[in-house]
Amino acid sequence: MDVLNYRDEYSEPEIKSQNAVQLIAFSIGEQTYGVEITTVREIRAWNGATPLPNTRDYVRGVINLRGTIVPIFDLRARFGDGQTSPTKTHVVVVMSVGEKWIGMLVDAVSDILTVDKGDIHAVPEGNSGDSELLSGIVTHEGRMVGLIDLPAVVSGTKTN
Repeated sequence: MDVLNYRDEYSEPEIKSQNAVQLIAFSIGEQTYGVEITTVREIRAWNGATPLPNTRDYVRGVINLRGTIVPIFDLRARFGDGQTSPTKTHVVVVMSVGEKWIGMLVDAVSDILTVDKGDIHAVPEGNSGDSELLSGIVTHEGRMVGLIDLPAVVSGTKTN
């Protein structure tokens, strides 16, 4: 009987883990956003980027990451809130979007969250201009976390 209880206790988290997703949470001002942890390749301190001519205002430039040229997106500017004035506390979250790597300039990485897929809600229509850059919203420990739609952020579908 004890063996059965032991197995029951440890089999339930395995089932839950199949319905869960882990997110890297980061902040831009007072807002919290997240991306699936599987897309994140590296988190780096802000060291600047080489600007490129004729790019959108939310593209800060590129960095050379061990031989790979990575474009850096200013997520605050991408959401239409003006360019970030980066300090040494800002970070770049390097992640993969399909076969490409991109970096997102954010204020800080705050947490690793595990959320149930069933708790992810659709973004309300017409809520704000940046809602098309989100794939969902989840509430975690009393805070709302917007889930970044990486392909939409990179594609430039939103006009500023």
